[in-house]
Amino acid sequence: MSQTKPILIGHRGARGLAPENTLLALDAGIAAGCPWLEFDVQLHPSGQLFLLHDLTLERTTSGRGLASACDWHRLHALDAGQGQHVPTLDEALDLIDQRARVNIELKTWDGTAAAVAECLRTRLAEGCSPKQFIVSSFHLPELYEFKQLLPEVPVAVLLCGVPLDWAACTSELQAVALNLSAEFVDARLLADARARGLKVNVYTVNDAAEYARLAALGVDGVFTDVPDRLAAL
Repeated sequence: MSQTKPILIGHRGARGLAPENTLLALDAGIAAGCPWLEFDVQLHPSGQLFLLHDLTLERTTSGRGLASACDWHRLHALDAGQGQHVPTLDEALDLIDQRARVNIELKTWDGTAAAVAECLRTRLAEGCSPKQFIVSSFHLPELYEFKQLLPEVPVAVLLCGVPLDWAACTSELQAVALNLSAEFVDARLLADARARGLKVNVYTVNDAAEYARLAALGVDGVFTDVPDRLAAL
């Protein structure tokens, strides 16, 4: 069991401090001291990769309808809160630079893995370390495709539940981590993940008591909207 505090992973940048999945939220997560930042990436029919959690626009932007049905230039210019626009993956990575490591969640499929792999391949050619990145998804076939295309970049399996075969799905994907919903932190699943040499990160943790409970269980990291609050513990 880990004897150290779980690391803080800024969730959607730091969505408790700034509008989620925006450049402002990424800056806020860095300012709060997060060694890792997580954000969601989708592929637009135009070929552009952009940061957005929902498949629809209403909750987090000034737009309406499906993001995939919106003209790219209009989508990119939408107000995502506090005057922020919907950023591209390249804009996010340029902003972060070497100031934090990055967990990219693939939110869409049918080409998202290939597009993200191509983007990161360019970054690696420019001198970035593969260890600066981790790519995760609930859509395991898409995650498998990414791993085939860019095997040097680590991947993490996202779970919102407890599979019958525990953490076995991570083996075929050669995953290095299991990113698990806080609702399903089962001791047997944790033990199986440990036996497979996996890191275990839990989402989404904003409460001090829950953070302490997870630390006692030995999880490696927590995704949090409010890294400033947990960092102050």
